[in-house]
Amino acid sequence: MSAFDQLARPIQKWIRGQGWKELRKFQSDAVHAVMDASNDLIIAAATAGGKTEAAFLPLISQVLESDVAKAGGFDLVYIGPLKALINDQTRRLEGICDSIDLPVVPWHGDIPANIKERARRNPRGLLLITPESLESLFVRRGMEIQRLFGGTNAVVIDELHTLLDSERGIQLRSLLTRLELATGHGIRRVGLSATLGDMELTKAYLRPEDASAVKLIKAEHSGAELRLQLRGYVSGGDGDDGATTRQIAGHLFEKLRGSNNLVFAGNRQQVEIYADRLRVMSESAHLPQEFFPHHASLSKGHREFVEDKLKSGNPTTAVCTSTLELGIDIGDVTCVAQIGAPFSVAALRQRLGRSGRRAGQPAILRQYVIEAGLSSNSSIADRLRLGLVRTVSMTELLLEGWCEPPKPHSLHLSTLVHQILSIIAERGGASAQRLFVSLCQRGPFRTVDQTIFLALLRNLGSHDVALIEQAPDGMLLLGEKGEKLVEHYSFYAVFSTPEEYRLVCDGKEIGTIPVDNILVPGTLLIFSGRRWQVIELHETEKIILVKPAEAGIPPKFGGDPGDIHDCIIQRMFMLYVDDNIPVYLDKTAVELLTEARAQFEHLGFERTSVVETGEGISWIATRQGSVGNLTLMLALQSAGFKVQLHDGFLEVDGRKSELPLLQALQNFAEGEAVTVDWDNANLMFEKFHPYLSTQLLELDACSSRIEIERLPQIANAILANL
Repeated sequence: MSAFDQLARPIQKWIRGQGWKELRKFQSDAVHAVMDASNDLIIAAATAGGKTEAAFLPLISQVLESDVAKAGGFDLVYIGPLKALINDQTRRLEGICDSIDLPVVPWHGDIPANIKERARRNPRGLLLITPESLESLFVRRGMEIQRLFGGTNAVVIDELHTLLDSERGIQLRSLLTRLELATGHGIRRVGLSATLGDMELTKAYLRPEDASAVKLIKAEHSGAELRLQLRGYVSGGDGDDGATTRQIAGHLFEKLRGSNNLVFAGNRQQVEIYADRLRVMSESAHLPQEFFPHHASLSKGHREFVEDKLKSGNPTTAVCTSTLELGIDIGDVTCVAQIGAPFSVAALRQRLGRSGRRAGQPAILRQYVIEAGLSSNSSIADRLRLGLVRTVSMTELLLEGWCEPPKPHSLHLSTLVHQILSIIAERGGASAQRLFVSLCQRGPFRTVDQTIFLALLRNLGSHDVALIEQAPDGMLLLGEKGEKLVEHYSFYAVFSTPEEYRLVCDGKEIGTIPVDNILVPGTLLIFSGRRWQVIELHETEKIILVKPAEAGIPPKFGGDPGDIHDCIIQRMFMLYVDDNIPVYLDKTAVELLTEARAQFEHLGFERTSVVETGEGISWIATRQGSVGNLTLMLALQSAGFKVQLHDGFLEVDGRKSELPLLQALQNFAEGEAVTVDWDNANLMFEKFHPYLSTQLLELDACSSRIEIERLPQIANAILANL
């Protein structure tokens, strides 16, 4: 039987009404996969490639044609990461369900209470909900979960790739497990994604206990044309990027005016700078305004205004952060631009997927990389052109179809605290055994053993924290502090906006930055056009003491862009010793890459991993991504060295260390125990970290941000290349 013939008649009628001559091959494959078996499923296709229809046409058909009397509740549940995406998908699914008796119910913070109450009283049809709103139902309506979801056939998870490694993704996995435990039966899981890395790890995210049974449906490659350019720019030095910014804005104005585009400018400050320059250029040329900022700090009304202008078809360019990276419907985009080196191939691919959606139209990606002008005092980091080389490496990996896999070994203790409180609130109390089974044995926290779990419970019940308390019968209840925490609406989100730390130099405050990763003395930052080195961190006062530095990396504005993967760094080192010049580089980018290769050879990194650059100063080519690099940095600091981090490199000052650098590396290679000095590091960068003891914070950091067990391997690889 053909895929079309397997669908319910109302669905067949809807397809004919769309003027479709046939289903796409991957949509047909999805229909067969859904209708012929009960496996969990991942559907991977490009943005706007028809994934929603591939999942829901057969799922709705099953609901319509089922002869089995089912328990009450919503028939299908769609979980989306953004309110705007849910609103968009609601309109799409209402079009499909318009002629059938199947309600489509959006449910998030902006939906009127009367709509939610009506759906709660008579739950049926399709529920479209965010993870936070689903969490709210568990906390506030815990005793109704069976009634609301007892008859649910499947849960569809959109933008799956955005959830794999995140706190929010772990929260959602926990909620899905709790949903099955509450209803007493398994619920099919269908993941939709435009960007995926390691498929086996992705399957394990969707169904950890039976990953091999998860079926994968991938859209055939469209073969659409890709037009790509990477433009290089050289700035005039610290604090003098105004001319470079004007050059980039001028090129954007020339190439993008008159069409619909997205310009990813990095942080919110950069968004405002470029949007302002483009606005002034439009006014000076007496042309209509086409360029608008879009980021999370702007009002909802302004963001929706920009999104509506993009959908209207009138020429509009949004200068944005990652707020427009996900699948909100903004219509056809001609070009995607990226200013600065991206942090992940997955994000770059997701952004590129916005362009070239119309038949016969190419996908266009313009990248702009700014490197510092060199002088006799220039840092090796600048001479190696790390930003440009990383961008080229990521672009090459993008063209090869690679992207970052999820990390399977993190403890996620902050999110575990959240889920412990949520289950206790849902049931009015819970035993330690029930919590451990629900969250660690059956749920997503499988790397947390009983010893760590009991230590966490004791910590939450301690006098200083007092989030939970134990009744005489052993039942765990919310303490007074825990009740206040759970009752506040902000509890439902497991993530939080990173706390702002004040940057202070010589007693003078120079600004604030959000911190959502480990910072230690020696870390380098760029802020307000200047470069700074971290001297001290004061966690309680949220102060970072800094001094001017010679090199730096941008601070992470507006959320964690993700660790730089080992594969990206390894590709960078391949690029340094390669003779090939990618065809998409402009003249300046070619000159910068050629210069970087010459410096790499001149410094001796082709022959050795350790280069002495001054008395007691060495550079190590670690060839490691962010996690490995930070691990070696902390180990060296514990041995008395001063260390600065760079992409794939460490700058090491051994003038005050009692050990020679090579001896320290030899000790690490032989497995010498390393005691990391956490006293000067910030370990609180997730929402519920403040409720963890120092020991638990260190365990959490070691499970995700550093890998001490890999230290001998890292050191041996360096020593083998001397």
